[in-house]
Amino acid sequence: MKDGKTVWTGVRNFAARNNLRAMKSGDRVFFYHSGAEKSVGGLARVVKEFYPDATADEGDWSCVDLAPEKALAKPVTLAAIKADKILKEMKLAKQSRLSVSPVTRKQFERLLQLAETKI
Repeated sequence: MKDGKTVWTGVRNFAARNNLRAMKSGDRVFFYHSGAEKSVGGLARVVKEFYPDATADEGDWSCVDLAPEKALAKPVTLAAIKADKILKEMKLAKQSRLSVSPVTRKQFERLLQLAETKI
């Protein structure tokens, strides 16, 4: 990320694509590590709203540009999200394979609290 941003490409799920398309410039997003870690680990900001994904060979797929903001002081695991009374209603808790999902203001604030991170 030499220029301070990256392109979020490769989303090939219709629900996730629609969530990408709903993102607005300036929106904050959490990075979720779906590998072995299964945790929310950082914050980024949308710097360019959706446009056609050049990595798509066919279909109507979109991408957005993100700029990293900061790593969370303490990652929030999927297990912690599922166990929390506020966060257990997140789409991530119910569909952890969905790569892009919305977060309410209350959920956003609770994630930051569990991550011991101030913005």
